[in-house]
Amino acid sequence: MAERKNCLLTLSPDPVNAGVGSIVVCCIQVLFSLRRSENLFFYLEVCVLKKRTKQLLHLMLPPACTIAVLLAIWQAVCSVGLVPSFLLPAPSDVLAAFINDFSILTEDAAVTLLETFLGLGAGILTGTVVALLFERFNLLYRCSYSLLIISQTIPSIAIAPLLILWMGYGIPSKVVLVAIMTFFPISIGLLDGFRSCDSDAVDLFRAMGATKTQILFRLRLPSAVSSFFSGLTISVSYSIVGAVIAEWLGGNHGLGVYMTRVRKSYSFDKMFAVIFLIALLSLILVLLIHLLEKKCTPWVQRERN
Repeated sequence: MAERKNCLLTLSPDPVNAGVGSIVVCCIQVLFSLRRSENLFFYLEVCVLKKRTKQLLHLMLPPACTIAVLLAIWQAVCSVGLVPSFLLPAPSDVLAAFINDFSILTEDAAVTLLETFLGLGAGILTGTVVALLFERFNLLYRCSYSLLIISQTIPSIAIAPLLILWMGYGIPSKVVLVAIMTFFPISIGLLDGFRSCDSDAVDLFRAMGATKTQILFRLRLPSAVSSFFSGLTISVSYSIVGAVIAEWLGGNHGLGVYMTRVRKSYSFDKMFAVIFLIALLSLILVLLIHLLEKKCTPWVQRERN
């Protein structure tokens, strides 16, 4: 009987060993589940990356192909000799001039971009303040809206010499010209966004006792964000052009000064090089504004999709 009892004790599992074994099994199961989760997350990340790559190709491929075809035609026309090289340099010559003067172009581009960002910031601030004041005070809007329009009927090339005469050849004259050229689209975009606000929502705010200032900042301003970015896109495209025009008419450094120097020396290959650089910088800024708009207005992007 004692031998049988000892045999049963030997065959019965140890409670401590059984607990440890169950814990090991649970840990193995958790590791396998985490491994499957990691594989799932990796698969989702790959799918999202493929989708974003496809969207980027869908967005960039058509204009890239169009530009490539135009450059190929341009190169062929210059290579055949239909147009003299001193009138229209080939794209290969333009690229060579860009590479040779790359250090000079980068230094001048840094000055132009500084003037652009300072003027654009001042234009955004001025345009936003003007739009808010016009929306808040209707009398001010009726008295001053015509002046806002008149400020844009004067050619910038006529304002630039006056600013240079008043402020000198330094950066402030360029900043003011860029601000004058960029604040108008911001103001008009915000005003249109304010006026396109849902009238039912405005009535609801009024019924709840909201003041005009509360309606402006809590309802009209958020609803005008999309219109603000539309005006900002136009302002960005104007900003570099305004800085270059101001430098062109008078300055010490910048892409406009570089353009004046190569124009007087009849270096048209360098002229085309700086023109392409200005266009490239403008495209990059517009693309950055487009990406910022997508980050700041996700609800608009969902509605478009």
